[in-house]
Amino acid sequence: MSWLIFKYLLTAGVVVLISEVAKRSDKLGGLIAALPIVTFLTLIWLYVEQQSVEKIANHAWYTFWYVVPTLPMFLVFPLLLERIGFWLAILASIGITMICFIIFSLIIRQFGIDLW
Repeated sequence: MSWLIFKYLLTAGVVVLISEVAKRSDKLGGLIAALPIVTFLTLIWLYVEQQSVEKIANHAWYTFWYVVPTLPMFLVFPLLLERIGFWLAILASIGITMICFIIFSLIIRQFGIDLW
């Protein structure tokens, strides 16, 4: 149980640290947020918890493919934010990401990569 609490606290601490840095510097906050910190932590947790090499490798593999359809949201969100406000921009960004994911997964399925 203490291991689980440690994992939660460290992972949450990373998110809080990034948001605090972003308050002070847009560029540095964005850079740190763009780093695959959560993915690295997840890979570390999987390794420490003695998951198979195949499971760890699959996590990294699928993370790559799931990141690609999220990228358009980062371009559209700032434009929507100015026009429709924060919460509607977040909802629209979720919708955009879902649509991009569906389209992207259908395209790459033709190359033998199945995300569903």
